[in-house]
Amino acid sequence: MAKIELTSELAKQYGIEAGATLVGICASSSFEKAPAGFKPNDILENCRSVIVLCIPFTRKTLSMEPPEYTALRNAILTKMTEVAKIVAKQITKKNGYKAKAISASGGKTVDGKMWGHISLKHAAALAGLGVITRNYLLTNPQYGNRLWFSAVLTDAELVPDETQQSSLCENCNHCVDICPVDALSDQESFGSKECSKFFQIENKKFVIKCWKCRTVCPYSLGEAIEGGFALEN
Repeated sequence: MAKIELTSELAKQYGIEAGATLVGICASSSFEKAPAGFKPNDILENCRSVIVLCIPFTRKTLSMEPPEYTALRNAILTKMTEVAKIVAKQITKKNGYKAKAISASGGKTVDGKMWGHISLKHAAALAGLGVITRNYLLTNPQYGNRLWFSAVLTDAELVPDETQQSSLCENCNHCVDICPVDALSDQESFGSKECSKFFQIENKKFVIKCWKCRTVCPYSLGEAIEGGFALEN
């Protein structure tokens, strides 16, 4: 198939039409600090660009009970993966480039721990969609940390977006102080193992028990834009 030029604008249009709220682009070469096996080129040969897709969840989600919060989280991950598959198919079918969807969940298990195929929140930061703040979440000026991600890798060379220069987080420490297992006190050794205590199996179902670091962040509760994904969607 003859290749039709895929521009950054067209790639973003594919993402919005597929259901994403925000779309950003970064170069695969920006992942030089990623561990071996988790770089875009480890997944798609000759990958040049990463298209990052985002959908926010509603502010109301933050006040849900664990079963409902978990159900919405699972539903939006499914939606995000579907969006990535649609965009990848468009790029391959209409533009003739290689493209691979990166699911919003899942990945590879290393030393008993599940890692995403690539770090989607770091990809989102590299694509100018926000910055990683004190709670180790990607925070966006418009939606706070109420975003979930998927991505598409492609061998098309797209113009990347500029990263955000503002730190956003001024270390107000609300998230650090409220964490019940002190997982955020040391940024150099993020306490993911402690956080994992709040991911439990109940009645053979995965349930998230704590998301307080999301709830207290001023960017999610302050002037952040309302609206987003809900189960009734």
